[in-house]
Amino acid sequence: MKNSRKLICYAFFSLIISLNSACGGGDKSEVVTEKTESNQEATLTTEEYEHIFGEDRPFAQCHASTITGLGDGNYLSAWFAGSYEKHNDVGIWISKGKPGSWSAPELLVKVRNEPHWNPVLFNAPDGKVYLYFKVGKEIDYWETWVQYTEDGGTTWSEAKELVPGDKGGRGPVRNHMLVLSDGTWLAPASDEKNKVWTVFVDRSEDGGKTWNATDKLAMDRTVITEEGVIQPALWESKPGHVHMLMRSSSGNICRSDSEDYGKTWSEVTEIDLPNNNSGIDVAHIEGEKIALIYNPVAENWGDRFPISIAVSEDNGKTWPLKFEIENGDGEDELSYPAMFYEDGHLVACYTWNRQTVAFWKGKLEGI
Repeated sequence: MKNSRKLICYAFFSLIISLNSACGGGDKSEVVTEKTESNQEATLTTEEYEHIFGEDRPFAQCHASTITGLGDGNYLSAWFAGSYEKHNDVGIWISKGKPGSWSAPELLVKVRNEPHWNPVLFNAPDGKVYLYFKVGKEIDYWETWVQYTEDGGTTWSEAKELVPGDKGGRGPVRNHMLVLSDGTWLAPASDEKNKVWTVFVDRSEDGGKTWNATDKLAMDRTVITEEGVIQPALWESKPGHVHMLMRSSSGNICRSDSEDYGKTWSEVTEIDLPNNNSGIDVAHIEGEKIALIYNPVAENWGDRFPISIAVSEDNGKTWPLKFEIENGDGEDELSYPAMFYEDGHLVACYTWNRQTVAFWKGKLEGI
């Protein structure tokens, strides 16, 4: 009976989203207000919310979406989908468009009959949009593949291995790439061999042609217990000063910093924000202003709802502003968000119950 009620809820919510989309997008009136540390009002206004596709999807499950802007209010999104995560039929799918008008999901790439994982879109300085993704039956030994488009996702190059012969994953593991002030490309990477999780960064100083991995970040495993840290999210606050927040098994988001353009990193430490051992992402607004999208749940493998945005004005030292995007309950999964900052707006997507990809766009004011 519980599952039946759940399906009814899914169907009803999808109907509401479809009706909203037909009318030009989601509810644009939701405003959340919080107080800054200086007691000023800050608001986050939801301007767009909808599902990129509905129940007529050509796959059973989808997860781990990524998104990038194409200009003129258009976006490109990708995710992995198939029967279920880790099944051999899982490939990388895409859709492009804008709120209220998305193309039908299309299978973009399937290099062989093994699971595909964690696409990452990257709008590069060379004018290409790159797509990085993983291939492999086991995460311990997956490979990173890459292809690109020069026409906004209409046509694509042939996919190839990023670092031929590498097993374990190079390049971005889940979150977006970062182009530093000196032109270096940074890929936030991590390793999950034998259930021991560690983070490193892949650096390219030649526009993505070749890659050099940093040492794995040091951490105190008596503090960061269980698996460890993975899936970092990066930003640069000023030239050469690079920072990351990480998914963690300790119950808290973790952090590390670099003062040499990402070549070396400080020891991993916890910060005062909860983490449920699920994906996070960071959008750099300007200077020391950053936004984080995450599930505010302090439990290893905890609930993947609600999904919220926290804002810091001091480069992540404190997080006085917290806004809930979607609540959820019971067995809901609102997870694995991707987010970036564009023209005064935060733009995000995330997994909605493995049934579809939620698109959200909001305007942050008062900071």
